Amino acid sequence: MLGALALNEFVLVKSLGGSNYQISFLFQFQHVVLFFSLLFHEILRRTSNSKKLLLRVAFFTRLPLLLIAFFPSVIVPGDSGSIYPSLFLLVFLIYFLATPIIFPTINLLLKNSYSHANFGKYYSYATSINKIVMMVVTFGFGYWLDFNPVAYRYVYPILGVLGFISIALLIRIPYKSTATETLRLPLYDDLLSSLKNIKHILITNKPFRDFEIGFMFYGFAWMSSAAVITIFFSKGLDLNYTSIAVYKNVYNIMAIALLPYFGSLLGKIDPRKFAIITFFSLMIYIVFLGVTSLWKSHVVLGDFTLYWGLVPSYLGYGFFTATMALLWSIGSAYFCRPQESGYYQSLHLSLTGFRAIFAPLIGVWFYELYGFFWAFMIGVLSLIISIVWLLYSMHRHQNYGV
Repeated sequence: MLGALALNEFVLVKSLGGSNYQISFLFQFQHVVLFFSLLFHEILRRTSNSKKLLLRVAFFTRLPLLLIAFFPSVIVPGDSGSIYPSLFLLVFLIYFLATPIIFPTINLLLKNSYSHANFGKYYSYATSINKIVMMVVTFGFGYWLDFNPVAYRYVYPILGVLGFISIALLIRIPYKSTATETLRLPLYDDLLSSLKNIKHILITNKPFRDFEIGFMFYGFAWMSSAAVITIFFSKGLDLNYTSIAVYKNVYNIMAIALLPYFGSLLGKIDPRKFAIITFFSLMIYIVFLGVTSLWKSHVVLGDFTLYWGLVPSYLGYGFFTATMALLWSIGSAYFCRPQESGYYQSLHLSLTGFRAIFAPLIGVWFYELYGFFWAFMIGVLSLIISIVWLLYSMHRHQNYGV
Protein backbone atom coordinates (compact mmCIF):
# COMPACT_ATOMS: atom_id res chain seq x y z
CA MET A 1 0.00 0.00 0.00
CA LEU A 2 2.71 2.47 0.97
CA GLY A 3 4.22 2.38 -2.51
CA ALA A 4 1.13 4.01 -4.00
CA LEU A 5 0.52 6.27 -1.00
CA ALA A 6 4.08 7.60 -1.40
CA LEU A 7 2.79 9.54 -4.42
CA ASN A 8 -0.35 10.82 -2.67
CA GLU A 9 0.66 14.44 -2.47
CA PHE A 10 1.77 14.48 -6.11
CA VAL A 11 -1.57 13.03 -7.23
CA LEU A 12 -3.24 15.87 -5.35
CA VAL A 13 -1.13 18.62 -6.95
CA LYS A 14 -0.44 17.22 -10.43
CA SER A 15 -3.58 15.22 -11.30
CA LEU A 16 -6.20 16.99 -9.18
CA GLY A 17 -4.73 20.52 -9.27
CA GLY A 18 -4.66 20.95 -5.49
CA SER A 19 -3.49 24.27 -4.04
CA ASN A 20 -0.37 24.83 -1.90
CA TYR A 21 -2.38 24.85 1.30
CA GLN A 22 -4.37 21.75 0.29
CA ILE A 23 -1.02 19.96 0.00
CA SER A 24 -0.14 21.13 3.51
CA PHE A 25 -3.54 19.91 4.74
CA LEU A 26 -2.81 16.43 3.34
CA PHE A 27 0.44 16.27 5.33
CA GLN A 28 -1.35 17.73 8.32
CA PHE A 29 -4.16 15.14 8.23
CA GLN A 30 -1.63 12.32 8.06
CA HIS A 31 -0.11 13.33 11.39
CA VAL A 32 -2.59 15.51 13.27
CA VAL A 33 -4.84 12.50 13.94
CA LEU A 34 -2.00 11.17 16.09
CA PHE A 35 -2.81 13.90 18.62
CA PHE A 36 -5.65 11.63 19.76
CA SER A 37 -3.39 8.61 20.28
CA LEU A 38 -3.79 8.64 24.07
CA LEU A 39 -7.58 8.72 23.76
CA PHE A 40 -7.56 5.80 21.32
CA HIS A 41 -5.04 3.96 23.49
CA GLU A 42 -7.44 4.17 26.44
CA ILE A 43 -10.34 3.01 24.28
CA LEU A 44 -8.28 0.09 23.00
CA ARG A 45 -7.08 -0.80 26.51
CA ARG A 46 -10.68 -0.84 27.79
CA THR A 47 -11.95 -2.98 24.91
CA SER A 48 -12.41 -6.64 25.77
CA ASN A 49 -12.24 -7.70 22.12
CA SER A 50 -9.51 -5.54 20.56
CA LYS A 51 -9.34 -7.71 17.43
CA LYS A 52 -12.98 -6.99 16.65
CA LEU A 53 -12.39 -3.28 17.21
CA LEU A 54 -9.44 -3.27 14.81
CA LEU A 55 -11.53 -4.98 12.13
CA ARG A 56 -14.23 -2.33 12.51
CA VAL A 57 -11.61 0.42 12.30
CA ALA A 58 -10.21 -1.18 9.15
CA PHE A 59 -13.65 -1.38 7.54
CA PHE A 60 -14.72 2.20 8.22
CA THR A 61 -11.37 3.84 7.39
CA ARG A 62 -10.44 1.82 4.29
CA LEU A 63 -13.90 1.61 2.68
CA PRO A 64 -14.02 5.33 1.65
CA LEU A 65 -11.08 4.73 -0.72
CA LEU A 66 -13.60 2.98 -2.98
CA LEU A 67 -15.25 6.37 -3.60
CA ILE A 68 -12.22 7.51 -5.61
CA ALA A 69 -13.28 5.08 -8.34
CA PHE A 70 -16.15 7.51 -9.08
CA PHE A 71 -13.93 10.55 -9.63
CA PRO A 72 -14.26 11.89 -13.21
CA SER A 73 -11.84 10.71 -15.89
CA VAL A 74 -11.02 14.32 -16.81
CA ILE A 75 -10.18 16.99 -14.21
CA VAL A 76 -8.97 20.42 -15.27
CA PRO A 77 -5.93 21.36 -13.10
CA GLY A 78 -6.37 24.70 -11.38
CA ASP A 79 -10.18 24.68 -11.65
CA SER A 80 -11.09 26.65 -8.54
CA GLY A 81 -14.63 25.30 -8.64
CA SER A 82 -13.61 21.64 -8.50
CA ILE A 83 -14.68 19.78 -5.38
CA TYR A 84 -12.48 16.75 -6.05
CA PRO A 85 -9.29 17.95 -4.31
CA SER A 86 -11.41 18.54 -1.18
CA LEU A 87 -13.08 15.12 -1.50
CA PHE A 88 -9.65 13.55 -1.90
CA LEU A 89 -8.56 15.23 1.34
CA LEU A 90 -11.70 14.03 3.16
CA VAL A 91 -11.19 10.42 2.06
CA PHE A 92 -7.63 10.40 3.33
CA LEU A 93 -8.52 12.17 6.57
CA ILE A 94 -10.84 9.22 7.28
CA TYR A 95 -8.11 6.80 6.17
CA PHE A 96 -5.54 8.28 8.56
CA LEU A 97 -7.94 8.11 11.53
CA ALA A 98 -6.94 4.47 11.94
CA THR A 99 -3.30 5.33 12.61
CA PRO A 100 -3.61 6.18 16.34
CA ILE A 101 -5.02 2.70 16.97
CA ILE A 102 -2.95 0.60 14.58
CA PHE A 103 0.55 1.95 15.30
CA PRO A 104 0.54 1.54 19.11
CA THR A 105 -1.01 -1.92 18.68
CA ILE A 106 1.79 -3.00 16.34
CA ASN A 107 4.34 -1.68 18.84
CA LEU A 108 2.71 -3.56 21.71
CA LEU A 109 2.35 -6.84 19.81
CA LEU A 110 5.91 -6.86 18.56
CA LYS A 111 7.57 -5.65 21.76
CA ASN A 112 5.85 -8.43 23.70
CA SER A 113 6.78 -11.05 21.11
CA TYR A 114 10.53 -10.37 20.85
CA SER A 115 13.38 -9.72 23.25
CA HIS A 116 14.91 -6.27 23.72
CA ALA A 117 18.06 -7.27 21.82
CA ASN A 118 16.19 -8.74 18.84
CA PHE A 119 13.34 -6.24 18.64
CA GLY A 120 15.09 -3.76 16.35
CA LYS A 121 16.76 -6.46 14.29
CA TYR A 122 13.58 -8.35 13.40
CA TYR A 123 11.63 -5.14 12.88
CA SER A 124 14.29 -4.03 10.40
CA TYR A 125 13.93 -7.28 8.43
CA ALA A 126 10.16 -6.79 8.13
CA THR A 127 10.63 -3.13 7.18
CA SER A 128 13.18 -4.09 4.49
CA ILE A 129 10.69 -6.46 2.85
CA ASN A 130 8.03 -3.77 3.08
CA LYS A 131 10.30 -1.28 1.34
CA ILE A 132 11.15 -3.68 -1.48
CA VAL A 133 7.45 -4.03 -2.26
CA MET A 134 6.98 -0.29 -1.82
CA MET A 135 9.80 0.42 -4.28
CA VAL A 136 8.27 -1.72 -7.02
CA VAL A 137 4.77 -0.30 -6.51
CA THR A 138 5.98 3.31 -6.37
CA PHE A 139 7.82 3.04 -9.69
CA GLY A 140 4.97 1.15 -11.38
CA PHE A 141 2.33 3.59 -10.14
CA GLY A 142 4.44 6.62 -11.10
CA TYR A 143 5.05 5.31 -14.61
CA TRP A 144 1.33 4.54 -15.01
CA LEU A 145 0.36 8.03 -13.85
CA ASP A 146 2.60 9.60 -16.51
CA PHE A 147 0.81 7.46 -19.08
CA ASN A 148 -2.64 7.99 -17.52
CA PRO A 149 -2.95 10.85 -14.96
CA VAL A 150 -6.21 9.43 -13.58
CA ALA A 151 -4.84 5.93 -12.93
CA TYR A 152 -5.36 6.66 -9.23
CA ARG A 153 -9.08 5.99 -9.83
CA TYR A 154 -8.23 2.29 -10.15
CA VAL A 155 -5.33 2.01 -7.69
CA TYR A 156 -6.75 3.63 -4.55
CA PRO A 157 -9.93 1.49 -4.39
CA ILE A 158 -7.76 -1.63 -4.65
CA LEU A 159 -5.64 -0.25 -1.81
CA GLY A 160 -8.77 0.07 0.30
CA VAL A 161 -9.43 -3.66 -0.02
CA LEU A 162 -5.78 -4.58 0.59
CA GLY A 163 -5.66 -2.29 3.63
CA PHE A 164 -8.54 -4.17 5.24
CA ILE A 165 -6.84 -7.50 4.51
CA SER A 166 -3.53 -6.30 6.00
CA ILE A 167 -5.19 -5.40 9.32
CA ALA A 168 -7.03 -8.73 9.33
CA LEU A 169 -3.60 -10.39 9.10
CA LEU A 170 -2.16 -8.12 11.81
CA ILE A 171 -4.64 -9.28 14.45
CA ARG A 172 -3.50 -12.88 13.96
CA ILE A 173 -0.25 -12.09 15.81
CA PRO A 174 -0.50 -13.89 19.18
CA TYR A 175 -0.46 -11.71 22.25
CA LYS A 176 -0.79 -12.62 25.91
CA SER A 177 -1.61 -9.65 28.11
CA THR A 178 0.50 -9.20 31.24
CA ALA A 179 -1.79 -6.55 32.68
CA THR A 180 -3.70 -7.24 35.90
CA GLU A 181 -7.41 -6.64 36.21
CA THR A 182 -8.24 -3.26 37.74
CA LEU A 183 -11.45 -1.49 38.64
CA ARG A 184 -12.79 0.09 35.46
CA LEU A 185 -13.19 3.85 35.76
CA PRO A 186 -15.15 6.16 33.44
CA LEU A 187 -13.20 7.07 30.29
CA TYR A 188 -12.84 10.69 31.44
CA ASP A 189 -11.22 9.58 34.70
CA ASP A 190 -8.88 7.24 32.85
CA LEU A 191 -7.84 10.06 30.51
CA LEU A 192 -7.24 12.35 33.47
CA SER A 193 -5.15 9.61 35.06
CA SER A 194 -3.22 9.26 31.78
CA LEU A 195 -2.45 12.99 31.73
CA LYS A 196 -1.14 12.75 35.29
CA ASN A 197 0.93 9.75 34.24
CA ILE A 198 2.35 11.75 31.33
CA LYS A 199 3.41 14.47 33.73
CA HIS A 200 5.04 11.87 35.95
CA ILE A 201 6.88 10.26 33.00
CA LEU A 202 8.17 13.57 31.66
CA ILE A 203 9.40 14.59 35.12
CA THR A 204 10.97 11.31 36.17
CA ASN A 205 12.07 9.76 32.86
CA LYS A 206 14.36 12.59 31.79
CA PRO A 207 16.08 10.71 28.90
CA PHE A 208 12.67 10.02 27.36
CA ARG A 209 11.59 13.62 27.93
CA ASP A 210 14.72 14.90 26.17
CA PHE A 211 14.19 12.35 23.39
CA GLU A 212 10.72 13.78 22.78
CA ILE A 213 11.94 17.39 22.90
CA GLY A 214 14.53 16.51 20.26
CA PHE A 215 11.77 14.85 18.26
CA MET A 216 9.65 17.98 18.55
CA PHE A 217 12.30 20.11 16.82
CA TYR A 218 12.98 17.35 14.27
CA GLY A 219 9.25 16.97 13.62
CA PHE A 220 8.83 20.68 13.01
CA ALA A 221 11.74 20.57 10.52
CA TRP A 222 10.31 17.61 8.64
CA MET A 223 6.67 18.69 8.62
CA SER A 224 7.40 22.30 7.70
CA SER A 225 9.55 21.10 4.79
CA ALA A 226 7.46 18.18 3.53
CA ALA A 227 4.68 20.12 1.78
CA VAL A 228 7.22 22.62 0.43
CA ILE A 229 9.25 19.73 -1.04
CA THR A 230 6.17 18.52 -2.94
CA ILE A 231 5.57 22.02 -4.31
CA PHE A 232 9.28 22.31 -5.16
CA PHE A 233 9.35 19.05 -7.11
CA SER A 234 6.11 19.77 -8.92
CA LYS A 235 6.38 23.52 -9.61
CA GLY A 236 10.01 24.42 -8.93
CA LEU A 237 11.64 21.52 -10.80
CA ASP A 238 8.64 20.42 -12.93
CA LEU A 239 9.37 16.72 -12.33
CA ASN A 240 7.08 14.13 -13.88
CA TYR A 241 5.70 11.13 -11.97
CA THR A 242 8.41 8.80 -13.28
CA SER A 243 11.23 11.06 -12.06
CA ILE A 244 9.59 11.43 -8.65
CA ALA A 245 9.19 7.65 -8.38
CA VAL A 246 12.85 7.09 -9.31
CA TYR A 247 14.06 9.51 -6.64
CA LYS A 248 11.86 7.80 -4.07
CA ASN A 249 13.17 4.39 -5.10
CA VAL A 250 16.82 5.47 -4.90
CA TYR A 251 16.54 6.31 -1.22
CA ASN A 252 14.49 3.17 -0.57
CA ILE A 253 17.21 1.02 -2.12
CA MET A 254 19.69 2.58 0.30
CA ALA A 255 17.27 2.08 3.18
CA ILE A 256 16.79 -1.59 2.33
CA ALA A 257 20.56 -2.14 2.32
CA LEU A 258 21.08 -0.27 5.60
CA LEU A 259 18.07 -1.38 7.65
CA PRO A 260 19.50 -4.71 8.93
CA TYR A 261 22.61 -2.92 10.20
CA PHE A 262 20.73 -0.08 11.84
CA GLY A 263 18.16 -2.52 13.24
CA SER A 264 20.92 -4.27 15.16
CA LEU A 265 22.56 -0.98 16.11
CA LEU A 266 19.39 0.46 17.67
CA GLY A 267 19.39 -2.25 20.35
CA LYS A 268 23.03 -1.55 21.25
CA ILE A 269 23.34 2.24 21.55
CA ASP A 270 21.52 5.07 23.25
CA PRO A 271 18.38 5.87 21.20
CA ARG A 272 19.28 9.56 21.52
CA LYS A 273 22.58 8.92 19.73
CA PHE A 274 20.64 6.98 17.10
CA ALA A 275 18.32 10.00 16.77
CA ILE A 276 21.30 12.32 16.22
CA ILE A 277 22.44 10.14 13.29
CA THR A 278 18.90 10.25 11.92
CA PHE A 279 18.42 14.00 12.25
CA PHE A 280 21.85 14.80 10.79
CA SER A 281 21.12 12.71 7.68
CA LEU A 282 17.81 14.57 7.23
CA MET A 283 19.68 17.85 7.55
CA ILE A 284 21.94 16.82 4.63
CA TYR A 285 18.82 16.08 2.58
CA ILE A 286 17.23 19.47 3.25
CA VAL A 287 20.48 21.44 2.84
CA PHE A 288 21.00 20.10 -0.68
CA LEU A 289 17.34 20.68 -1.56
CA GLY A 290 18.10 24.32 -0.77
CA VAL A 291 21.22 24.13 -2.95
CA THR A 292 19.15 22.66 -5.80
CA SER A 293 16.62 25.51 -5.51
CA LEU A 294 19.49 27.88 -6.42
CA TRP A 295 21.55 25.63 -8.72
CA LYS A 296 19.29 23.75 -11.14
CA SER A 297 21.91 22.07 -13.32
CA HIS A 298 20.49 18.78 -14.66
CA VAL A 299 20.45 16.22 -17.45
CA VAL A 300 17.47 14.47 -19.03
CA LEU A 301 17.74 10.68 -19.37
CA GLY A 302 14.64 9.49 -21.22
CA ASP A 303 11.65 10.03 -18.91
CA PHE A 304 13.94 10.77 -15.96
CA THR A 305 15.40 14.18 -15.07
CA LEU A 306 18.57 14.07 -12.93
CA TYR A 307 19.33 17.19 -10.91
CA TRP A 308 22.93 17.09 -9.69
CA GLY A 309 22.10 18.77 -6.39
CA LEU A 310 19.63 15.99 -5.60
CA VAL A 311 22.36 13.30 -5.70
CA PRO A 312 23.93 14.14 -2.28
CA SER A 313 20.47 15.13 -1.06
CA TYR A 314 19.06 11.66 -1.63
CA LEU A 315 22.16 9.91 -0.32
CA GLY A 316 21.43 11.68 2.96
CA TYR A 317 17.75 10.82 2.66
CA GLY A 318 18.58 7.13 2.21
CA PHE A 319 20.33 7.12 5.60
CA PHE A 320 17.45 9.07 7.10
CA THR A 321 14.82 6.65 5.76
CA ALA A 322 16.64 3.59 7.11
CA THR A 323 17.09 5.05 10.58
CA MET A 324 13.76 6.87 10.92
CA ALA A 325 11.83 3.74 9.88
CA LEU A 326 13.08 2.26 13.14
CA LEU A 327 13.40 5.29 15.40
CA TRP A 328 9.92 6.72 14.90
CA SER A 329 8.13 3.37 15.06
CA ILE A 330 9.88 1.65 17.96
CA GLY A 331 12.41 4.12 19.42
CA SER A 332 10.18 5.06 22.36
CA ALA A 333 9.95 1.41 23.43
CA TYR A 334 13.60 1.45 24.53
CA PHE A 335 12.80 3.87 27.37
CA CYS A 336 10.27 1.65 29.14
CA ARG A 337 9.26 -1.85 30.18
CA PRO A 338 7.72 -4.08 27.47
CA GLN A 339 4.20 -3.86 28.92
CA GLU A 340 4.42 -0.04 28.83
CA SER A 341 5.52 0.20 25.18
CA GLY A 342 2.01 0.73 23.82
CA TYR A 343 1.45 3.64 26.21
CA TYR A 344 4.83 5.24 25.53
CA GLN A 345 4.26 4.97 21.79
CA SER A 346 0.81 6.54 22.18
CA LEU A 347 2.39 9.48 23.99
CA HIS A 348 5.06 9.71 21.29
CA LEU A 349 2.39 9.72 18.56
CA SER A 350 0.28 12.31 20.39
CA LEU A 351 3.21 14.71 20.41
CA THR A 352 3.64 14.03 16.68
CA GLY A 353 0.03 15.03 16.17
CA PHE A 354 0.49 18.20 18.23
CA ARG A 355 3.28 19.56 16.01
CA ALA A 356 1.28 18.61 12.91
CA ILE A 357 -1.33 21.19 13.92
CA PHE A 358 0.93 24.07 12.91
CA ALA A 359 4.17 22.89 11.22
CA PRO A 360 2.94 22.11 7.64
CA LEU A 361 1.01 25.38 7.43
CA ILE A 362 4.00 27.39 8.69
CA GLY A 363 6.20 25.76 6.06
CA VAL A 364 3.91 26.71 3.16
CA TRP A 365 3.36 30.20 4.61
CA PHE A 366 7.12 30.75 4.88
CA TYR A 367 7.66 29.47 1.31
CA GLU A 368 5.05 31.86 -0.09
CA LEU A 369 6.73 34.76 1.72
CA TYR A 370 10.42 34.01 1.16
CA GLY A 371 10.73 31.23 -1.43
CA PHE A 372 12.05 27.68 -1.41
CA PHE A 373 15.58 28.26 -0.11
CA TRP A 374 14.68 30.05 3.12
CA ALA A 375 11.77 27.69 3.77
CA PHE A 376 14.29 24.83 3.70
CA MET A 377 16.77 26.70 5.91
CA ILE A 378 14.15 27.05 8.66
CA GLY A 379 14.04 23.25 8.76
CA VAL A 380 17.84 23.06 8.91
CA LEU A 381 17.94 25.44 11.88
CA SER A 382 15.35 23.37 13.74
CA LEU A 383 17.38 20.19 13.16
CA ILE A 384 20.53 21.85 14.51
CA ILE A 385 18.66 22.76 17.70
CA SER A 386 17.41 19.16 18.01
CA ILE A 387 20.90 17.66 17.63
CA VAL A 388 22.46 20.07 20.16
CA TRP A 389 19.67 19.31 22.65
CA LEU A 390 20.17 15.54 22.41
CA LEU A 391 23.95 15.88 22.78
CA TYR A 392 23.36 17.93 25.93
CA SER A 393 20.88 15.31 27.20
CA MET A 394 23.34 12.45 26.70
CA HIS A 395 25.93 14.37 28.67
CA ARG A 396 23.53 15.15 31.55
CA HIS A 397 21.56 11.86 31.68
CA GLN A 398 23.73 8.98 30.53
CA ASN A 399 21.42 6.15 31.64
CA TYR A 400 18.18 5.40 29.81
CA GLY A 401 15.50 2.71 29.86
CA VAL A 402 14.40 0.59 32.80
